[in-house]
Amino acid sequence: MDPQDAGTVKKPGPKPLQSSSAKTQYLILYNFTSALLWLVVLGRVVLLVPMVGFGQTYKGVGNFAKWTQTVALLEVVHSLTRVVRAPVSTTAMQVASRILLVWGIVNQFPFLAKSAAYSSMLVAWSVTEVIRYGYFTTTLSGYQPGFITWLRYNTFYVLYPLGISSECWLIYKAVEPARKLRQEYAWILQLILFIYVPGSYILFTHMMAQRRKIMRGKQAQKIQ
Repeated sequence: MDPQDAGTVKKPGPKPLQSSSAKTQYLILYNFTSALLWLVVLGRVVLLVPMVGFGQTYKGVGNFAKWTQTVALLEVVHSLTRVVRAPVSTTAMQVASRILLVWGIVNQFPFLAKSAAYSSMLVAWSVTEVIRYGYFTTTLSGYQPGFITWLRYNTFYVLYPLGISSECWLIYKAVEPARKLRQEYAWILQLILFIYVPGSYILFTHMMAQRRKIMRGKQAQKIQ
């Protein structure tokens, strides 16, 4: 033992979960399942693109990704019912934008999924969600690995711009085919595209605020 450690009582780290409420058990199951679903999406995209190209990604993973994202509507319910402490506004904004993409854009105009933007969007989403859900699963279970915490609060600097730019491109490309269906549909997409920048800024700064909070906590633990 280092002499400097003699007589020093070390602060115990987080203990593995021994027992918990039904709510915590449910959240662990939800996050673990969601992480697995998005890992499947990521694996399929990574395998399909080199093998058959961007044009075939939708056929191989489109429906699975669509329903995987639809499951995330539960997160709005979680926030509304205070199962989790996440802000309703930011949660609803993020989930709604993705539901628009998978149901209102790609499902309506599947030919748009032949674009590389669709594959890059799925990569950004799936990597983000595997990390996020993995982080929540381990944290709720009583563990807090430093590596996954670092990934959770740093990778969004790259993944978020990649995802947003891909989403904007798909919405932009959907305006003309939407106009052929109904002019109002095109106007709605143009309006959404117009508010995407401020909306994205709100979500991005929310993540930055969360990162600062977590990193300050980590620094305080090191000092102690």
